[in-house]
Amino acid sequence: MDKQFTSLSNGVKIPLVGFGTYKSGNDEDTSEIVKNALEIGYKMIDTASFYGNEKGIGKGIKESEIDREEIFLVTKLWNEDHGYDSTIKAFNKSLKNLDVDYIDLYLIHWPNKLNAETWKAFEYLYSIGKVKAIGVCNFKANHLEELKKIATIMPMINQVEMHPFSIKSEMISYCKENDIQVIAWSPISRGRIFSNDLMINLAEKYNKTIAQVVLRWHIQKGVIPIPKSSNENRIKENIGIFDFEISNEDIIKIDLLNEGYDVSVSKPPMNTTYND
Repeated sequence: MDKQFTSLSNGVKIPLVGFGTYKSGNDEDTSEIVKNALEIGYKMIDTASFYGNEKGIGKGIKESEIDREEIFLVTKLWNEDHGYDSTIKAFNKSLKNLDVDYIDLYLIHWPNKLNAETWKAFEYLYSIGKVKAIGVCNFKANHLEELKKIATIMPMINQVEMHPFSIKSEMISYCKENDIQVIAWSPISRGRIFSNDLMINLAEKYNKTIAQVVLRWHIQKGVIPIPKSSNENRIKENIGIFDFEISNEDIIKIDLLNEGYDVSVSKPPMNTTYND
């Protein structure tokens, strides 16, 4: 196995770092950013119907002239589209917007009271080969336990906010025990990490940027980070994390920054979801 990839529970190969596209701008800006990211070397592009940029991402993929099979494309189902028929309709819309024949990973963006119906649609899309892998975002253990009662296929991914200030150790342990790969959104804590004295010192010690140290920390904890940036230098830096390792001692020091602090809104702006 290539050191820049790992395998999901169904054997599908997934890159160890992805490129996030939340608030990437208009379609033209998005297509240029995605094209650059792919040409720099990113293999995974993460988006969502809620981001409103799927058309721009599809354009960027086409303009990169990189074979579709070499790109791991992720998108997500938004809250108002839950339910079996609505999920199929929303998926087909995303497929059309992205201008592709299949999605590599399709995720439920937030837990919802209609998770069971929605998940059956996900299993159907997976069974007919329209998606290579299926998963969820922002699910807690109780959400996954409820899904387990009706699922024929368990989620292969749980994408959650994770960074040194919010490690979510119990969730990571649960996912490992259930063969669910964790992906981290907001891995750089929206920049809060840059002013931390420990991270400043570690960046100097390893001769890397603070972002590179943080992203390497994620990988060594078995978590896939999806950093986002529109700055070309930072885009390059964020993928340059495979030529060094953080010592176990320093991993522990970073772990001690954990304070259960989520930098993002803890609940989505839709009353159809539930978090309890």
